[in-house]
Parts: sequence; structure tokens; C-alpha cells
Amino acid sequence: MEILNHKKDAFAALRFREFRSYIGIRFFFTFAYQMQAVVIGFHIYQITKDPLSLGLIGLSEALPSIIVSMYGGYVADKSEKRALIFKIFAGITFCSTIMLLITSAQMQSYVPSGYVVPIMYLMVFGIGIARGFLSPAIFSLMGSVVPKTLYANASTWSSSVWQMASVAGPAIGGLVYAFYGITVAYSVILVFVFISLIFVFFLKKHLPHFVPKENIFKSLSKGVHFVLKSKMMLGAMSLDLFSVFFGGAVALLPVFANDILNVGSQGLGFLRASNSLGAVLTMLLMTRFSPMNRPWRNLLIAVTGFGVCIICFGLSTSFYLSMFFLFCEGAFDSVSVVIRSSILQLLVPDEMRGRVSAVNSMFIGSSNEIGAFESGFTAKLMGTVPAVLFGGSMTIGIVAITYLKTKKLFSVTESELKPLEVGNE
Repeated sequence: MEILNHKKDAFAALRFREFRSYIGIRFFFTFAYQMQAVVIGFHIYQITKDPLSLGLIGLSEALPSIIVSMYGGYVADKSEKRALIFKIFAGITFCSTIMLLITSAQMQSYVPSGYVVPIMYLMVFGIGIARGFLSPAIFSLMGSVVPKTLYANASTWSSSVWQMASVAGPAIGGLVYAFYGITVAYSVILVFVFISLIFVFFLKKHLPHFVPKENIFKSLSKGVHFVLKSKMMLGAMSLDLFSVFFGGAVALLPVFANDILNVGSQGLGFLRASNSLGAVLTMLLMTRFSPMNRPWRNLLIAVTGFGVCIICFGLSTSFYLSMFFLFCEGAFDSVSVVIRSSILQLLVPDEMRGRVSAVNSMFIGSSNEIGAFESGFTAKLMGTVPAVLFGGSMTIGIVAITYLKTKKLFSVTESELKPLEVGNE
């Protein structure tokens, strides 16, 4: 299919059938994943009443994801993508099924109550391993289903679909858990995982562009060197890592919902959804008005707004005002997500996508979970509200340091972003 005037066509990427299948996978899996995050968080906090337990959920997922992500990138580069994604989903389905079983009424008499939380952490650990393979596989797949000229448009739609699922997942997760219980909630989660699997079968086989001719360690080191040689790529990853690490206030939402705003699991779902709703609406605007005219400048502005919103959220004692600040936080974060994703798609050649995405996953893919642990740990030490204020302030400080070190990148435009040469290390 030939797309005419694609720069003026907000739906250009969606005109490709495989890309529609790709975003179907992203939507339904993300819906299940985000719904599961709310259910696990609120369930474990109700059992433990300890904010550190929420941080441990993030740590349980982040550590295995970080450990296997480099190998996951290597596997993604040398594997057929459709079969690889199917295997990853099979592992996630297994872990979610175990969570359903151990929390069901029928199994409560067989599983001692003291074992439920450790088993939940173990299954989250298993999902973390799967994520270490999924992120590079999904990233490398997107580069194959649309032309390079549509990467920015495709990144915007991909991120928009992710955020739409992130709006619906938490809200429905909180409501289903509140009205029907945890067993029904996990049943709904499994249904949406299976729907995402159906979309996998609509993909074509995508054979690898990379055939390894050297040992795995040398191959993986090329991915690291490739990232290190690009100041913009390394800067974008580092900025996200530290800003999300210190700005992981979302992990503490069960505490705000339960103890500060007193809105329960239903309110928790809407708090989580407010963040994503702001992101969705902003991303829909970005399909028409791209933030890539001055990507680096716009990235720093967006992360600054993200930090300011975190501070305002921490100071709020009103449920509706808190929803507003979370909405604005999601809006600013969505701008940075689209810019970072577009930068990577434009700078990375096909044969390096999996390994570079693995490095990116170590920076970004697990930064939310590591940030969740940092938020839980600081909340344990200094209290929930001071921890959020500290995180927002540190985020703004990181932006200030980055600004001082990268002023030369402010004038770079999208047309100047070209795939880097693999050999020039």
C-alpha cells in the first residue's frame, strides 16, 4: 500500500494491516497487565498494610527483567518474531493462571495464608523474566510492520493504544475487584491475555535481520557500545531512568487511595486511570501535532512538567484535585514517551533493534518498577507525602543537570535523525 502525503495523514500507520494487529496485541495485553497491577497492589497492601510491600512488587518484577533483558535483545535480533512473542505470552499466561488459582476461594483451604504473598511475588518475578524478552521483541517487530517514514506516526499510535489500555485496565480492575472479588478479576485478566494471543496469529512471520557470527558476549557488547556512542540516545534513556526512578509516585497510589484520600479500590482505579487518560488525549493530539520539530527541547520541557505535577499531587488532599494532577502528569509523560520512542526508531538500524531495545529496557523498561521500590522505601523512611515531594523535586533537578550538559541538542530537528552506522564504535 502506498501512502500519499503521509505527513498530513494522522492515520497513516493504521492503514497497514499488520500494524493494526500489532496494536491489537499491545492494547489487550496492556489492558490485562495494567488491570493485574492494580489488583496485585491493592490485594497485597490489604494483607500487609505496609507501603514497602508495594515497592517489593516493583522490585520483584524489575530485577529479573534487568537480568535477562540483554539476552532477550540478543534472542529478539536472531529469532522469528511471531513465534518468539507467542512463547513469551505462554509464560505470562502460566504466571497469571497461578495467581488466579491461589487467590480463588476453592484454593484458600489448601494454600496457607502466609504463603499467598510470597507466591504472588514469585509469579511477578516470572512475569518480569517474560518482560525481559517481550520488550525487545515488540520493539523490533514495530520496525518491520511500517515504513521508516511512518515511525513517528506509528510510535504515537502505539503509545496511544498502550495508554488507552492503561486507562481502561486500572479503572476496570479496581471496579471488578471491588464488586466481584479477586477471583473474577483474575479471570477477566486471563481473558484479555488470550485475546492478545489471537492477534499474534494475524502477524506474518518476520525472519531476523541479524545472523550471529560471533559469541554472544561480543554481540551483546555491540548493543551497549552502539547506545554509548549516541549522546542523544544515551541522554534520553538516562533522563527517563532517573526521572521515573525518583518520580514513581504511582506505586504509592494504594496508600493515597486507602489512607489519605479514603476512596478505596474504586478510587484507586480512577486515580490510576486519570494518569493514563491525560496521556491518551495528549497522544491523540500528537497524531496531528507532532512534538518532533525540536525533539530534545520538547523532551526536557515535558519531563519538567512531569516533575511539577508529582509535587502538586503529593500536596493535594482532594480526590478530584489529585485526579487532575495525575491527568496532567500523564499528559507530560506521554510527550516524552513519544519523543523517546521516535528517537530510538529513527536512530537504530534493523539489525540492532533487539539489542538496543534491551539496553533501553534496562534504562526505561524497568525504571517504573525500580522507581516503585524507591518510592516504597522512601515512604517507609520518611512518610508517603514527603517521599512523593522528594521524588518530584529530584526529577526537576535531573532535568536541570541534563539541560546544562546537552544544550547543543536543542536545535536538532526530526529530519536530522538518521540511523547510525553499526561499525563506527
